[in-house]
Amino acid sequence: MTKVIRLLLVFITTIGTVQMLFAQDMVTIKEGSYIPLYGNDSIPKVVQTFKMDVNPVTYREFQKFLLNNPAWLKENVKGLFADNAYLIRWKGGATYNEGINPDSPITYVSWFAAKKYCECQNKRLPTTDEWEYVSMASEDKMDARKEEDYNAKILSWYETANTELDVVRSNPKNYWGVYDLHGLVWEWTLDFNSVLISGESRKDIDNDPNLFCGAAAVGATDLMNYAAFMRYAFRGSINAKYSMKNLGFRCAKDIAN
Repeated sequence: MTKVIRLLLVFITTIGTVQMLFAQDMVTIKEGSYIPLYGNDSIPKVVQTFKMDVNPVTYREFQKFLLNNPAWLKENVKGLFADNAYLIRWKGGATYNEGINPDSPITYVSWFAAKKYCECQNKRLPTTDEWEYVSMASEDKMDARKEEDYNAKILSWYETANTELDVVRSNPKNYWGVYDLHGLVWEWTLDFNSVLISGESRKDIDNDPNLFCGAAAVGATDLMNYAAFMRYAFRGSINAKYSMKNLGFRCAKDIAN
């Protein structure tokens, strides 16, 4: 085999590997613990090993879901499961407006629709603890929350938060190989009432079943962590049927599935 042929084969193999990695839609998040931003104690929360989507769900992917599940088209969805803003950027049917990049993250989608999408993929929405655990990573550190640059960058995005039409993977992947937890859109989480604190103790739980996206952070363990505090406050302000401009989602999966 000539040197040129050998080099060509190496090049083809390398390209194939890159394409395969890019097509990989989930990464494994290994078990670990962190101290969540709620409650008056400082007991670490253990997050079991699970899988998470590499990037938020896109228009292209959600379009396929709608084609196979017409009950979730904006003209068919029941009012119980979505508000009037649901899929506002869609013409009707499974066709989104002109000018939308199919690789932009889907927004204006309710918790109910996001949950159903994940279920159809044999997945689920990530829990609030899972999302927060993965999101505390920078590009090279599993926990970068004490780094000023890390928090400053997130807060800077929160001040503008007008990037939902950018394409996914526009930002560098983090320690786990996950893209766009920060810098693109806010994201739904699975659990409701998990961190909704209405009093001075974690045991004092507000059982409002209409709140599905985490909740407010009264009695936060680290009040200097404003970026996380803003996320908890935002989650506590929304309802499961809401569909918002900067709110998208990604899926997760139990490792045994």
